[in-house]
Amino acid sequence: MSAYYYLVAGLPDLSLEDGKLNYTLSSFKTELYPDLSEKDKSLVDLLYLKFDNRNLLRLLKDKDAETEGKGNYSSDELLALIAAVRDGEAPDSKYPIYFYEFIFQYLTLSPEETYRSEDMLASAYYMYARRCKNRFLASWFDFNLNVNNILAALTARKYKMDVADVVVGQTEICDALRTSNARDFGLNEVIDYFEALLHISETEELVEREKKVDQLKWNWLESESFFHYFTIERILVFVLRLEMIERWISLDKEKGHELFRQMIQHLKDEVQIPEEFRK
Repeated sequence: MSAYYYLVAGLPDLSLEDGKLNYTLSSFKTELYPDLSEKDKSLVDLLYLKFDNRNLLRLLKDKDAETEGKGNYSSDELLALIAAVRDGEAPDSKYPIYFYEFIFQYLTLSPEETYRSEDMLASAYYMYARRCKNRFLASWFDFNLNVNNILAALTARKYKMDVADVVVGQTEICDALRTSNARDFGLNEVIDYFEALLHISETEELVEREKKVDQLKWNWLESESFFHYFTIERILVFVLRLEMIERWISLDKEKGHELFRQMIQHLKDEVQIPEEFRK
C-alpha cells in the first residue's frame, strides 16, 4: 500500500461559507505538510516558491512592503537574504540558488530597467523548478512555461511587438517562439495544446480568457495525474487545484463555486480504492 494512502484518502472535506474556503493553502502548510517526507516537502515547497517570488520583488522595491503569508520564507528571512547578497556573503543552502542570482542581477539594474525584473525572476524560477527530479512536477512547470510563453508570443505578434522581448526561459520551445515566423511558430506538431492556446488568445475579455487558461490547466492536471492514486503527485494536484480555487473565489465567486464543486467530485472519485490497493 502507498505510503500516502491514508493521507490522500483523508484529504479534508472542503466547504464554502459565505463564498470563502474554510480550507486554504495556509491550512495545508500547517496541517498536512508536516506529515510528508523531507523529499516530498521539497516538492511542495517548489509550488509555494511562487509566493516567495512575489514577496521578494516587493521587498526589493520597498523593504517595508506588506507581503503574503503563503510562502516558504518570512519577510525577515527575505530581507536578511537581500542584505546578504548586498554584502557579498556566500550563498546559504536554505534558499534556492536562483534567489541569489536574481537578487544580484536586480541590484545591477538601472531604474529604467527594473520593469524587466518580473520576467527575469519568472525565467529563473521556471529554469530552477523544471529541473526537479519528480517527473510529474517537472512536466507541470514545463507546461506552465509553455502556456505563458505561447500566449505572450501570440499577443506580442498581434500587436506588432517583438516576440523575443516577452518570452522567458531557455528551452527549445522558447527558442522557436523567439525566432520562428511561422503562424504556429513551428509548434503545432510539437505541442498538442497549441490550437487550444490559439483559440484562448483570441478571447478579448480578460477574465474569460483567464478562466479558459485555468480550465486548460485543470484538464492537464486531470489527465497527467490519472494513474497516480495515493502518491505525492495526488497531493501536489490537490495543492495546485486549491490554489486555483482560492484565486477564483477572490476574483469571481461564481467560477470559484464551480471549481469547488468539481474538486469535491474529484476528491470523492479519488478515494475509491483502486483494485491493486485492495489486496
